[in-house]
Amino acid sequence: MRERDWLRGERRPPNPLVGGRRAVRAALRPMTDAIASRRRLTWLNEAGLSIGTTLDLRRTAEELAGFTVPELADGSAVDLLDSVLRFQEGDRGLSRGAPALRAMAVAEIDGLNLAPDPVGELAVHSAVRVGQRCLTSREPVLIARMERSDFAAVAPTAESGEIMRRAGVHSYMAVPLIARGVLLGLADFIRAGSRAPFTPADVALAVELASKAALAIDNARLYGRERDHVVTLQRALLPRSSPATPGLDVSSCYTPADDPAAVGGDWFDVVALPSGRTALMVGDVMGRGLAAAATMGRLRTVARTLMALDIAPERLLARLDLAARDLEEDQVATCLCAVHDPIDGTFRIASAGHPPPLLTGPDGRAEFLPVPVGAPLGTGVIPYDPLEWPVAEGARLTLYTDGLIRSRAHSMDTQLERLREVIGQGVPCDGTICRAITDRIGADRSDDAIVLVATARPLVPECDVYVRTLPPDGKAAGQARTAVREQLLKWGLEELVDTTELVVSELVGNALRYGNAPGELRLVRHERLSVEVSDSGPDLPQIQHADVSDESGRGLQLINMLCRRWGSCRTPTGKVVWVEQDLPMFPEADVT
Repeated sequence: MRERDWLRGERRPPNPLVGGRRAVRAALRPMTDAIASRRRLTWLNEAGLSIGTTLDLRRTAEELAGFTVPELADGSAVDLLDSVLRFQEGDRGLSRGAPALRAMAVAEIDGLNLAPDPVGELAVHSAVRVGQRCLTSREPVLIARMERSDFAAVAPTAESGEIMRRAGVHSYMAVPLIARGVLLGLADFIRAGSRAPFTPADVALAVELASKAALAIDNARLYGRERDHVVTLQRALLPRSSPATPGLDVSSCYTPADDPAAVGGDWFDVVALPSGRTALMVGDVMGRGLAAAATMGRLRTVARTLMALDIAPERLLARLDLAARDLEEDQVATCLCAVHDPIDGTFRIASAGHPPPLLTGPDGRAEFLPVPVGAPLGTGVIPYDPLEWPVAEGARLTLYTDGLIRSRAHSMDTQLERLREVIGQGVPCDGTICRAITDRIGADRSDDAIVLVATARPLVPECDVYVRTLPPDGKAAGQARTAVREQLLKWGLEELVDTTELVVSELVGNALRYGNAPGELRLVRHERLSVEVSDSGPDLPQIQHADVSDESGRGLQLINMLCRRWGSCRTPTGKVVWVEQDLPMFPEADVT
């Protein structure tokens, strides 16, 4: 064809450059695809190192969202099913309607300024939203080029959808987060501005990334569930509240370890004893996890039962040592027991391998008490030596477990000295004391921590105390009855006069017959009326099975029927027999 023919448009001549470019592109396509595949593999490998660095659920979600911006998307959000956060299976609730998700993380490039679901808040994905379709089908969703109607199906609100449209968002995709067959939530991504829209290749890459991230999220979920179960068991085995005790204000704090495998060995207890006394116990099983929690529960039950029998601290630890050796787990534990007597103003303390208690005087000066340290429970090395220490009004006794001061960077002596300084400077005596102390002394919180703070305060007006020394002869019973009648009338307890006179006659009579002679009569009015008589006899009283023809042996049976409870305990000079009666409703006490 002549040149003028193709100039008129009838036929264009072949361009050798165009064919050459196509040939070059066709030749380079395998190499380009290989480079792109290698980049994707490298990026996914980096994801495995950057996502799931901790076992914190929120931190893992933040790592996933942050890793994809800006390499994969201009904006990213991670939402988890609320049932997953409550340690239930992710599929629950999907069949009953719109799934509830909680926003865990959001990331976007600078200047985008979108309006996603606020992090931490609950959002419900209705049927019109793309997120529900992604969750129910468990398949990714791609909107390569968004139209105006698509923003309402993607954004949480109409206002945020308009913000997305004005920001130039033009492409969207959502992928489900599934690990070990459990649906956890979804991750969604957007592109804006002049950036190319998402392609099926981008969806495949996001699905691969989501599968890796979902495993990290599921590991964090399982970790959190295990920790929640152990901590729940631990808290269930600890006392929920401290009883009201005269002359002592008690506050406690328990902080579980960050690692669920380290939770489960610490316990404390507060037991109200007769005559207004209070027993404080703190212990630590040398083990971790559910086994330690089970052992702790057993030891605490035994200790509380023995202490309710009013056993002295040193003898309590000796009995606990036998109980610990009978456990199949073959575990040992430390324990410290202190009994406060508000009448004498003293603490009687015994320790089984436990860190020393800290006494803070009214002037704020703190010092460790020189309690003789015995062997841990379960080792079979007894006896335990007690320490009796006077405590002034306003003084605070602090009991704790070693998790409060444990540190990999400092020695135990250094941490104890730091604890003494921190307590001396003043700390809040409430549920935040554990965290306040560990933060100040630099503990690593790799173990449970318990703090028990007991502050001595005046008895009046919370309770009334009457003490009288009885003569060592037959006049003791008459004087005791007279003293009881006069004192109960002053307290406005006329209804209890006859019963208490009969009870104190039996107590004094037993002291004269079996206890050499009565020593001291003590009346304590608090939440109940407590009556006790001391003597120097070594034998504790027991209820006798008296026949119909027997002339004696029914005194304790009578006391057992008339009183709420009764008991006895040994003292350094003999024993004390006590009884308790319920106070009448709304007694009118004479304060004169």
